[in-house]
Amino acid sequence: MDWASIFIHDTTWSFAIEILIRASVMFFLIISFLRFTGKRGVRQLSIFELTIILSLGSIAGDPMFTEDLPIIQAVLIMSTIILLYRLCTWGMVRYQPFENLLEGKALYIVEDGMLVCNKIRKGSMSHDEFFAEMRQQGVEHLGQVRTGLLETDGKFSLLLCPSDNVSYGLPLFPKQCQAVTQIESDKYYACMYCGYVDFISDPDQLCPRCENDCRNWAEALNSKIIR
Repeated sequence: MDWASIFIHDTTWSFAIEILIRASVMFFLIISFLRFTGKRGVRQLSIFELTIILSLGSIAGDPMFTEDLPIIQAVLIMSTIILLYRLCTWGMVRYQPFENLLEGKALYIVEDGMLVCNKIRKGSMSHDEFFAEMRQQGVEHLGQVRTGLLETDGKFSLLLCPSDNVSYGLPLFPKQCQAVTQIESDKYYACMYCGYVDFISDPDQLCPRCENDCRNWAEALNSKIIR
């Protein structure tokens, strides 16, 4: 095996220096553009902004090591992208429908301790993903949540109930969120699909709220929020 061919091939010293210069120029161009997006982390970026950044990465990659691709072409393309970004940002500030088109809308996922099932499907996230987000914010069951909102940047915002207004709700931790096989008449049970809470007489009873064939129920909790 020719290791020199693998690692060096026909690379000359002059082209190696050229690569260093190209990479440095493109690096500073990318940094300059990121200054336009503000000081936000990757998770805080919207789909629109993330698309722009991925496009810039693709544009910047080839000129770093392609000998017959002049940097000026990449500079022109990146300048055009930056201009379009600024125009789109200007348009989003002034026209709400345009912002909704590019950024999307925040979705209400939890309302009054129950999941808004049609919005969950629209948000393309599983129950486990929402539950994980709520658990990380110290929520034990849905009865503690007044409103849950999926933001356009993918973050999950919660508005919790006051401690004296916590109701029965679907447990969010796996050991507690288990389908029951026997029913006790004096206990509340929560639908494991939508969080609807009621007294039930049969563990296979159809949930009246889901509008599907959900027949799994977990024992509901009403513990207060601990901070």
